[in-house]
Amino acid sequence: MNPPIFCRSIYKLDAQGDIHMPTVFDVKSDLLLKRASDYFKQSTILQPMPYLQYVKSGSHTTHQPINQDWWYIRAASLLRKVYTKGPISLKELEKEYGGRKRIGYRIAHHRDAGSSIIRKLLIQLQAANLVTKTPKGRIITPEGRSLMDKLSAQVFEEMKKEDESLKKFEI
Repeated sequence: MNPPIFCRSIYKLDAQGDIHMPTVFDVKSDLLLKRASDYFKQSTILQPMPYLQYVKSGSHTTHQPINQDWWYIRAASLLRKVYTKGPISLKELEKEYGGRKRIGYRIAHHRDAGSSIIRKLLIQLQAANLVTKTPKGRIITPEGRSLMDKLSAQVFEEMKKEDESLKKFEI
């Protein structure tokens, strides 16, 4: 039986022959983002801005985000992107979170996301020592990597309960 596509590093053994702990690459991203956003909501790491109910996430959107917890979800998504694609610059993150904008009858074009929200979240993550700034862009710190790996392990345990084929991988 072939291993699931989303599990990569679990099948690698380290020098002692032990199985690696699941990482961000090994679990489903939507489950990880939900778990990380719940963690940020319960902790005091992030402080939402008071004007969040009035802002859009970029010029390509027509309305504010519907979800009330979008600040925490965006923070979790940013931390995951810095983990997987770091070092990554603010400009690259604006492109990642941007989208299509159609004006009248013209062809739709890409618009970058607003940098203010991304920058303020990165500053808060940097103050929490989860992300650090380098000349090439933002990278994740060992504390941030540890947090994301712990959350990934929790998500993997949930995935093992749902999927019988993952039960053979004990951590």
